[in-house]
Amino acid sequence: MGVLVGRKAPEFNAPAVVNGNTFIDSCQLFAFRGKYVVLFFYPLDFTFVCPTELHAFQDKLEEFRKKNVEVLGCSVDSKFSHLAWLNTPRNKGGIQGVTYPLISDINKTIARDYDVLTEDGSVALRGLFLIDREGVVRHQVVNDLGLGRNVDEVLRLIDALQFTEEFGEVCPANWNKGDKSMKPSEEGLKEYFAE
Repeated sequence: MGVLVGRKAPEFNAPAVVNGNTFIDSCQLFAFRGKYVVLFFYPLDFTFVCPTELHAFQDKLEEFRKKNVEVLGCSVDSKFSHLAWLNTPRNKGGIQGVTYPLISDINKTIARDYDVLTEDGSVALRGLFLIDREGVVRHQVVNDLGLGRNVDEVLRLIDALQFTEEFGEVCPANWNKGDKSMKPSEEGLKEYFAE
């Protein structure tokens, strides 16, 4: 798998469904410049782990927005499939109530550019990319099809990224907002372990 961390995120321009019911012909990564972006891939609409993740992101959407983060979901389904799934109630396995953009990557070009297609090229793995305000990938993780993500961990990583950008210090293992950080030096490491 290709590592994109530290590189410009691949640009895309694709159709999407926004606000749970509106088709747009052009969802472009560039349009979100100046904001952080969480771009996550999921295998397919109308599957099993996927709706749990999509709802989990929706449930925390206000927290993401307070941190100046846009959430974008993407799969190899058509925009029509996205809309049908968005019109299916949660208790029937649907994602009714999801409002962030769901991008249609029916030609699989976005998944290919982000190197998250399965070996047989049929669907995208559960890739997640944290992109900074300048369009640079700062974090990526790819899960196999059966392994759902932890949305709280994504929020923690955003806090860590924003903290390091603001204060120039680094975040040690298991760091959470408000925890002790350290200066990125040998002296900073010694000070961290001294306390």
